[in-house]
Amino acid sequence: MIIWLIGLSGAGKTTIGRRAYEIWKVEAPNTVFVDGDEIRDIFKHDQRPDAHAVEGRRANAERITELCAWLDRQDINVVCCILSIFPEMRRANRTRFSSYFEAYVSVPMEVLRKRDIKDLYAPALAGDKPNVVGVDIPFPEPTDSDLVIDNSAEGTDPDAQARHLLRSAGVLP
Repeated sequence: MIIWLIGLSGAGKTTIGRRAYEIWKVEAPNTVFVDGDEIRDIFKHDQRPDAHAVEGRRANAERITELCAWLDRQDINVVCCILSIFPEMRRANRTRFSSYFEAYVSVPMEVLRKRDIKDLYAPALAGDKPNVVGVDIPFPEPTDSDLVIDNSAEGTDPDAQARHLLRSAGVLP
């Protein structure tokens, strides 16, 4: 099964996804964690001049999707955390993988701008940092995710969110 967590930078998808992976791995050792930022770093994709432009983001998304498909063919479960700004790729995931569950980690942009965990939004809004999704690259908000996780409140419990995600995906009772 592929669990695909979508959300803007700083929404908490990696925190929730990593915790979901840790919980699921106890029950199903054939489970791996795939994070978009980590894959970009592993393949040195972040060193390309267009890495964060739409074309670079598509190349990285295609790479991650192929990696997940390869793991899926080997009956390896995946928790994948990705911005996922290409709706047509999300639609294709529903038939590409043996089992697919999509969760949208939703946080309003005004909350993300206040948090600005990765120091992306302030420089982008000031015009100093190009190619930031949600600022100068549109984020097509998912409309047909299997689950929406509202992560806008301060002090949310990632463990509880991860368990809710896994229960909703049918992984935990």
